[in-house]
Order: sequence, then C-alpha cells, then structure tokens
Amino acid sequence: MDANRQLSADTDSPGVDLLGMARRHWWLVLLMVGAGLLGAGQFTGMQKKVYESATSVLVSPLGNGQDANSTSGRTKGDINLDNEAQLVTSTTVATDARELMRAGETPDDLARNVRVEVPPNTTFLVITYSSNDARIAQAGSHAFAEAYLRNREESAKTEVAGRIAILNDKLNQLNASLLQINNRLANLRPTDPNRPNLESQRTTATSQINTLAGQLNQLLTTTVNAGKIIRDADLPSRPVKPNRLLNLASGAMVGLLLGVGAALLRERLDQRVRRPSDLPRRVDVAVLAAVPGRVKPRLDDVFAPFGAGGRIFNRLRNEVLASIPAPNGADARVALAGQVVVVAGASRGAASTVVAANLAAAFARTGAETVLVCAHLPDSLVDTASVNRMLGVRSVPGLSDVLAGRFSLSSATQRAPRHPNLSVVTTGGTASAGGLLQSQALRDTLATLRERAAYVIVEAPSTATSADAQSLASLADAAIVAVELRRTRNTEVADAADQLRRVGTPLLGAVVLPRLAGARGTEERDTQEVTVADDMTTVLDKLPPKEPEEPIGQKRIRTGAAAATVTAPKVVQAPPPSVPKRQTRTISVTRVNADTVGENGADKRR
Repeated sequence: MDANRQLSADTDSPGVDLLGMARRHWWLVLLMVGAGLLGAGQFTGMQKKVYESATSVLVSPLGNGQDANSTSGRTKGDINLDNEAQLVTSTTVATDARELMRAGETPDDLARNVRVEVPPNTTFLVITYSSNDARIAQAGSHAFAEAYLRNREESAKTEVAGRIAILNDKLNQLNASLLQINNRLANLRPTDPNRPNLESQRTTATSQINTLAGQLNQLLTTTVNAGKIIRDADLPSRPVKPNRLLNLASGAMVGLLLGVGAALLRERLDQRVRRPSDLPRRVDVAVLAAVPGRVKPRLDDVFAPFGAGGRIFNRLRNEVLASIPAPNGADARVALAGQVVVVAGASRGAASTVVAANLAAAFARTGAETVLVCAHLPDSLVDTASVNRMLGVRSVPGLSDVLAGRFSLSSATQRAPRHPNLSVVTTGGTASAGGLLQSQALRDTLATLRERAAYVIVEAPSTATSADAQSLASLADAAIVAVELRRTRNTEVADAADQLRRVGTPLLGAVVLPRLAGARGTEERDTQEVTVADDMTTVLDKLPPKEPEEPIGQKRIRTGAAAATVTAPKVVQAPPPSVPKRQTRTISVTRVNADTVGENGADKRR
C-alpha cells in the first residue's frame, strides 16, 4: 500500500495540499485577483491627484541662549529640532506663509498640508507641502520655509533687544547708586568710620557696572542668523498620489488573499473526495490502492500487466489475499480457493467496473481460475458496453438471464480472449430483473461459481442506487469500495462502508481512481451506424434454450500444483438480431483495425 502511495501525486504534506487546492480552484483565485485589480484601477481613477514639493532648511544656532537643547532633544547640539519642527506648523508661521502665498485659505487649513521631517543626526528641517496643484505645492513649501526663518529671526532680534533694554536699566540703576556713594564719600572726613563701608559699596557697584557693560557690548555686536534654505522647492513633475503601481499591487494582493480564502472555504464546503488521504481522515476508510492521475483508466481495456496500472492492481491482489485469513488449521492455498470478493461503487459511474475487471485480470494472471460476475444491472444498453470492450466478450446472455431462468450458467459464462484463466458472466439483457439479486437463484449461482473457480470477483451495483450491493456483500467473503475522485462524495463513501459493515462482511478498504475518461478517440477507430432492437428481449428469444448444468463435481477448480485441467464451458453463438420495422434506434458500434494491439500486447479484434 505504501508503494501505491509513491505512485500517487497526492500526498499528505500541507505544501502539496495547498498547491493542489490552488490548482483545483485556480479560476476562483484568478477571478478574485482580477476583481482586486479592477477595484484598484477604479479606486485609482477616483482619487484626486496630490503633488508634493519639499524645501530643506539649515537651522543655525542664534547664540543668545535661546537655542538651549533639552535632555530629550533630537540632537546633541544647541538646537532642539523637535521644537523647531513644531514651530513650522504654528499659527504664527502659517499666518506669515499665507501672506507670502496670497492664499485664501485659513492658516490652520494651510498648516494641515505641511509635513516636517528631521533627518537623523542633522540640523536640517525638510518642509513638504501637499496640494492638488504642482505650482501651489512649490509655492507653499517655499513660503512656509521662508516664514519659519523670518519668524525665527524676528524672535531672536526681539529677544536680543529685550535683553539690551534690561541691561541698560540695570546699568542706569548701578550708575545712579555709584553716584550717590561717590557724593557721600566726598563729604566724609578721612577718619570717618563709615568711609570703609562706602568704599566697599563703590567697588562692588563698579564691578557690576563693568560686567553688565561687557554683556551689553556683546549683545550689541551679536549678528542674528536664524538659518538658510539649502535646497529650495522644485516644481513636481508627477503626482505622488494616486500611486497606480502601489494601488494595483495592493489590489492584486488583496484579491489573492480573498481568492485563497474563498478556495479554502469552497474546499471546506465541497463534500467530494479530492485526494486519497480524505478517506481515512474524513470517513475512516482505509485506502488499499490509489491509481495516480498520470495513469488514466480507460473503459475499453484493462491495464497492461507490467505497466504502472497493472502493478497497482497486482499489489491490490496481494492486499486482498493478505486481508482474508485462512481458517485455523486449514491449508492457506486450499482455504483461499473459491473466495468471493464484492466490488461496489460508492457512487454512480463505471468505477466499480474498472476496479472489478482489473482485479479479476490480476487474479487470473496468477494461473488460478477466476470468474468476473457483473451484477450491476444496467439501465440501458450503453451501460453494458464497458465490460464488453474491456474484456472482449458478448453482452448476452448474462447474469440476469440466468437468474430469470432463460439460460444456464454454463452458456452465460464466457472466456475472455486475452486472459486464458478468466471467465466472465456479463450483466445480461436489459429486460426487467428487479429483485433477482436478492433471490435464492443468486445464492445458488454464487455457490456454483465457488466450486468452479478459485476466485470470484463480483461487480456490485452502486450503494447509492439500491440495496443490492448490501445483499451481495452478505454472500461474499470480503468487500471493496470503488471511489472515483472529484465525483464521489464523502457521505456516499461513509454510507457505502456502513452498508457493507452492517451485514458482517469484512470491508477491506477502498480503491481510489481518478476521474474516468471516455473510451479511445475516434482517431484510433472507424465508426459505422447500425440499427439494433430497442429491447434485448428480441435477441434473447432467438438464442438457444437453456442447457442442463454440468455436474458440479467435474467443475471444481483449485489453485496449486495439483490443480485439475478444466475445459472451458461451451459458448453458444447468438444469431444476429432481427430488426423491427418501427421501434428502432441507432447507436455507435466500434470497428477496430486489424493491426490494433491492446495495452497488454494482445490482439484487440472482436
């Protein structure tokens, strides 16, 4: 079973699972990505164009103590650029910029269009102005930079003037005090005890006057430099918004995420079997074999023995033999002779036909006598064509004719031309055979086949259409469920497993097939129109009557070296059907070229 999984392209790894999901729902993901791109295009068209222009300003220290930096300042210098950036968008600067721009907006509205950035480890301010007009963006950036420098220079000059005025007042007070001290000293005698104190006050006043005079002299000679524009605003050539490339990329990404989410949701809600790993995980049914997608099962031939499909069914045969233990104390080779295995489809279709025919061929390749019983009663003549093409046998007489008492089992058993050890009992005519699969005649037929063959493979009807598969499973030694990917639902597999287990028959597991293709194309065969009777009863009435059954003891076949030689049952050739004149219809019948060779190397001529 591990070897079968190696041939399959489906694994349980999450990566391959996601890739498989994307491959199955690629149209949904592509649709969402296209919708995202379309939405991004419409959003881009609805957006207004926005132009931006930037001016770089070098901020210089004023040198008057006004630029003292705080502990949390942006740089380690004398200027706190964080405060300066806030000053650019202040109402005072915005008012001055409004006058320079001659704009009609309020200062607060103009300030909302300004963005100030401070490059790391620099004393630069980058003042950016946004507008839906390129020239306004250029003028606004320059105006705010110019207004900021003017405001900073005026503030510095005002500060210097204020400090000069304060120093002049202090000097005037000290000069007046010094004048009084000098007058008092002039009126005192040299031996007056107050003279030393007054001289000390005069010295102190003189020292303070000298200090203040030095500070005043420094302020009077100070040159105020608020900064300068390093790079003036340029006229923007293209808008920064809308960014078409960014919007399209964002729309595609959003569409991709929505597509993946929708694919996950669809995968979650989809009840069809997508991978062989779904069966043990969702419905608790083991996978005996899985035919990979690259091996396409067809409805006109069985797999070649040494091809990929043939090896899969050879391993399936070994799995079936290993899963049916021999009774205690019995020889395994003898005990396994006459075993009946039912292959039932979980859903409508030809999955059970493909599995049953290939499994029967795999058993026949061991040299043991094998019988394939087609118990899937068709609804029309077209449904009977699958086994006929695959094994090269006639459609009538078959099981339904035997159960109805029209023909004997020997006359309904046909040898497969390309498989010497394989006999086939087809479904039979399309005449009503309701209830015959649950009759005693079917039990007797299977008991007879157990005596005649080593292995009996029964193609049962689908469990989704009737209870006949459950009745057949009660007469078998083991059961297998045929599952067709992307067609069979998980609930159908669970229902099929429940039906087969209720009758006490061991359910060995499931055989998983990819979605089945039709028969070979018209380029490999010629077709011609023929008319056939609308009902197969016309054909059956012209066939020879029922022949007596041969004694069961003479038909016993066992595996092993001591197996008896068995003569193939006599096959009665049916005469061509008469064509009614009125109720007729036309179907397509295949004519195979004489040089056509089957997949297993045998001649495919009928």
